[in-house]
Amino acid sequence: QVPLVESGGGLVQAGGSLRLSCVASGRTFSTYALGWFRQAPGKEREFVATISWSGATTSYADSVKGRFTISRDNAENTVYLQMDSLKPEDTAVYYCAASSRVPIITFRSAVNYWGQGTQVTVSS
Repeated sequence: QVPLVESGGGLVQAGGSLRLSCVASGRTFSTYALGWFRQAPGKEREFVATISWSGATTSYADSVKGRFTISRDNAENTVYLQMDSLKPEDTAVYYCAASSRVPIITFRSAVNYWGQGTQVTVSS
């Protein structure tokens, strides 16, 4: 099992920044694709960003491209999501995800493990 624990959420004004972290335990962490999804009230959980096991490949949802950056540190078993130029529509619970099934994670059915989520609220 690869438990995932997110941190770094909070309340920020529009235009501000936050950095989310997700720490995973388990010796196979470095071989997993990792990603971030988010879920706003009344909406489905949606893809935000993903990174391959080596960090060489990343992908982003169009809504966050150019504003968010995903990175990982395999030595620290951690994946990060740097969120800049935040907008009120970025408000959601953000979930860390891990997959051994695909090289990058862009859809929910590929996910083996989910974190518990961290709330991000962007005020206007």
